[in-house]
Amino acid sequence: MEDLQSGGWWELVAEETPMRREKGDHVSAEAWPDHLISLDEWDAMPEDKNLELVDGVPHVVPAALPHHQRAQNRLAYWLDEQLPEDLTAFDDVDVVIDESHRPTVRKPDVVVVTTESAERKPKRFMASDVVLAVEIVSPGSERVDRVTKPTQYAKAGIRHYWLVELDEPITLTAFDLVDGVYQVAEDATGKVELSRPSPLVFDLDALVRRR
Repeated sequence: MEDLQSGGWWELVAEETPMRREKGDHVSAEAWPDHLISLDEWDAMPEDKNLELVDGVPHVVPAALPHHQRAQNRLAYWLDEQLPEDLTAFDDVDVVIDESHRPTVRKPDVVVVTTESAERKPKRFMASDVVLAVEIVSPGSERVDRVTKPTQYAKAGIRHYWLVELDEPITLTAFDLVDGVYQVAEDATGKVELSRPSPLVFDLDALVRRR
């Protein structure tokens, strides 16, 4: 077996192989691994990998546009400032959705996790650690963010899901998990006041503003 610490398949993909983006979040490459990736192999990869793992198959996550990055960073900051001590927010971290022999590891734009789990300083969070997952829709990710990921998050038992659309007017749709299915709890623009996962207030229109 390859030494996963050096000379791994991901280096060949990153350095030698041109990639082609397909619909949604799937990217194909000629020098792609010829086997399903395990969580141990995933953990052995560089921490700054721009990938997600879906049913054991790596998928490249396209780099976010600047306004998307601003909204993502600002939302994570706003959440972390307002959450109670037992919850904390992160952006762009790995979350294990399925740890079977065909594992799935997603990288939500923002997550809220228990502070207890964060203090363990894990390399990746488990779905059971996550109280809220947030996806910000980008061009090309519409179906993945609106259908694929919420279906996976609901199956994994993540209690709350937010979908943020940056087209004017910026909207936030908040979902609560009810009997294994996400149901709309709030569909808002402008100033938002939410009660879950804790009392929160912020101005959606300020997500992408300079000040």
